[in-house]
Amino acid sequence: MVNEGDLLWTPDAARVEATELTRYRRWLAAQRQLDFPDYESLRAWSVADIEAFWASIVDFFEIRFSAPYTRVLARREMPGAEWFPGARLNFAEHMLRRARAGETAFHYAGEGVPLTRITWDDLLEQVTRLAARLRALGVGPGDRVVSFMPNIPQTAIAFLAAASLGAVWSSCSTDFGVRSVLDRFQQIEPKVLFCVDGYRYGGRHFDRRAEAAQIVAALPSLAHVIYLRHVDTAAPPPVPQALEWRDLLAAPAPGPLVYEQLPFDHPLWVVYSSGTTGLPKALVHGHGGITLELHKSLALHCNLRPGSTMFFYTTSGWIMWNVLVGALIVGAAAVIYDGNPASPEIDVLWRLASETRATLFGASPTYVGMMQKNGVVPREKHAYDALEGVLLSGSPVTPESMQWLYDEVKSDLWVTSQSGGTDICAGFVVGAATEPVYAGEIQVRGLGVDVQAYDEAGRSVVGEVGELVCCQPMPSMPLYFWNDPDMRRYRDSYFAEYPGKWRHGDFLKINARGGCYIQGRSDSTLNRYGVRIGTAEIYRSVETLAEIEDSLVVNLDLPGGRFFMPMFVKTRPGVALDAALIARIDATLREQCSPRHVPDRIYAVDAVPYTLTGKKLEVPVRKILMGVDVAQAASRDAMMNPAALDYFIEFAREQRDYRIAG
Repeated sequence: MVNEGDLLWTPDAARVEATELTRYRRWLAAQRQLDFPDYESLRAWSVADIEAFWASIVDFFEIRFSAPYTRVLARREMPGAEWFPGARLNFAEHMLRRARAGETAFHYAGEGVPLTRITWDDLLEQVTRLAARLRALGVGPGDRVVSFMPNIPQTAIAFLAAASLGAVWSSCSTDFGVRSVLDRFQQIEPKVLFCVDGYRYGGRHFDRRAEAAQIVAALPSLAHVIYLRHVDTAAPPPVPQALEWRDLLAAPAPGPLVYEQLPFDHPLWVVYSSGTTGLPKALVHGHGGITLELHKSLALHCNLRPGSTMFFYTTSGWIMWNVLVGALIVGAAAVIYDGNPASPEIDVLWRLASETRATLFGASPTYVGMMQKNGVVPREKHAYDALEGVLLSGSPVTPESMQWLYDEVKSDLWVTSQSGGTDICAGFVVGAATEPVYAGEIQVRGLGVDVQAYDEAGRSVVGEVGELVCCQPMPSMPLYFWNDPDMRRYRDSYFAEYPGKWRHGDFLKINARGGCYIQGRSDSTLNRYGVRIGTAEIYRSVETLAEIEDSLVVNLDLPGGRFFMPMFVKTRPGVALDAALIARIDATLREQCSPRHVPDRIYAVDAVPYTLTGKKLEVPVRKILMGVDVAQAASRDAMMNPAALDYFIEFAREQRDYRIAG
């Protein structure tokens, strides 16, 4: 029996000495005369003097600035911090500068696709060819290039080619519905769209040409559509004017790859984080901030270096895809898998981790729980002599899941976790390969990340659950939101509660030794198997159905790493919530949004509770369903329809279809 806080693993002296974190500490001592005896003293310095810390990251990783910076941090305000003014660089140049002839950059496998490898030479050649063709098509700095492609090497090649030109990248996975794609891409008015014929998942072929055609028709800004025959080589393009990938890459490039040199804060990509109202937030990150953050997080917190191999199961529509591909920036290889994580066999990811000799394997705690329930024992079938660590991300990890990794995968293993998000393209609380592993605990707060837990009075607390707040700027924070010229939406999203300090929307507990626990969401954003989903997207889709008058959805974080996401709908007079309507709701969410948006159960209610100002009571309802006393969860005096709470109080008393205890 393992209990929260039990010591599970301690790195030996040789392991500690071989880490990138130790190499960095020794460099600080030699080059900066800064000697830190342990991780916590290093972290304390990194937030006490953030300018010196980030300047050291530039020098330690030998960041290539084609023009020098005048200051490290010219303006400290949040939002609006100005990092490294004057500096010019290119993200793609840093991604490809560690290319080593003949060595592997990507391992790739998919359902029905055997494991293959792409060397650094192959990768550089294909990026060079595609970049030349895009340049000839008139693509340049600031143009938006978007992708409706699966997690395959060509998607990464398209991204790197676009970034080399200074174009702004954005991606949606092929399992996204048309409405979800357009809610994102219409905001940024792309010039180029990459698309495929379809993808494979769970033994099925999903043809997405019709969806691609709808997307093209709804994006008048498009000048070019580039089509890749991925699953069906005979499938005609979705639109007649599409250019074929194979034709664009058929001829050698006219010369070497030219990297456009860009200001530090030039936009690199647009990623999306949905909220409770309106369209998904289009978050813009810059070349410089992401270059620095990926070097720091992947080397110092994930212990990746030249010769390492990172494997994290993800899709191309979520931030972990950006991080996985980003492994190239420290000279590591990445393992790309496209398909069902339990198909064709339940342990397919563990097999690939063994076959590719992955040094760091990443998955969600939910995935590990599935392995536990199915009695999978990877060490009995596969060898893991190369595996150094397992990175768990997406939801709070249980002590039992961590113990299972030691019992059933490898006893000498660095098992770590992290929590951050799309918003900052980084972790607030992360791993450190030099530190012990305790059951259920995230090891440390990140370097250069001034994270604290705030109580209800706005005081920093230790040993208590509080709001996760970041008190100083980071280079990887969003530059701005697209089409938010006065930064009002940006401020309202993160800085309304504590002006000048970032409130992330998670509950956090920091213990006396610096270990961290994420205790679920403090706001109404849904955390669904590691993917944050805004309720607004769900409401926009469901409430278009003629039978539905109103709706409310919440996600409950349950013991053992479980989730329960119920939806409550008010139907139109005379309409019953029967099996057929439930099926229509599920299909609508699956088609317009994604499979992750489909609730676990749907219930009929007489009324959705609202505040006096007309906002749905998502957070109070979630608190009530989690067992919080009604008087603490909601104020009936501030409600438009206080009687609407009675249904949810009874629902919580019965714990209908879920259990908080056990």
